[in-house]
Amino acid sequence: MSDGVSYEDAIWNVKIAISEWIETAKSLGREIPEPKGRLIYA
Repeated sequence: MSDGVSYEDAIWNVKIAISEWIETAKSLGREIPEPKGRLIYA
């Protein structure tokens, strides 16, 4: 979950969180799931 002063700030913060999660998962040798289906609430 993320927040921001504006909608755009919140989306930017989510993108940062996602990229950091992926980077951490890769460095730990964890499997990264493939995206499935369409986003319902995007």
